[in-house]
Amino acid sequence: MDRPSSDAILIERAQRGDRSAFDDLVRRYEAKAYQYAFRLTRNQEEACDVVSDAFIRVYNALHNFKGQSTFSTWLYRILTNCFLDSRKKEKNRQTVSLEANFQTLEGEIEREVEDERPSPLEETEKNEREARMQRAVAMLPEFQRAMIVMYHAEDMTYEEIAESLDLPVGTVKSRLNRARSSLRELLMKDSELFSAS
Repeated sequence: MDRPSSDAILIERAQRGDRSAFDDLVRRYEAKAYQYAFRLTRNQEEACDVVSDAFIRVYNALHNFKGQSTFSTWLYRILTNCFLDSRKKEKNRQTVSLEANFQTLEGEIEREVEDERPSPLEETEKNEREARMQRAVAMLPEFQRAMIVMYHAEDMTYEEIAESLDLPVGTVKSRLNRARSSLRELLMKDSELFSAS
């Protein structure tokens, strides 16, 4: 069965109030949605929140979906917006330094944080390069990170990214080039490791 046309059938049924058709759409796309959200957030819980929020928005806005883009493109746009919105909320939350001591009735206790990273002996050079790349991507501004993930991890074309983010293709190309330049600068300190590949 051709996926886009079967999507159209499910969307049409869901728009008429068929809840099972909407559930089928969710089942069809939830794994890819989570994969994309996790690549943006690098956090399982946050990725789940982004996906949940996105599917709630999809459900509430499905009656407005006219099929001018594919359902997956529309979903990527909503996921990206949910991610950007979650980051705005995160910046407004009060944070506590991991270096700060924890106050109890008995006095102050030094905060201990378990380091869950694998030891250097357990990690191969290839895995180290991947970890450094992921950290560098995570340091990019959210919009640049979304573009890098869409193009390089999700294998979306310039046109698909443009449609997902409602931008001209030329803008996508120039912003993606800027994002790559930013990423390159972040990786410069690891140039010896990366030149070995």
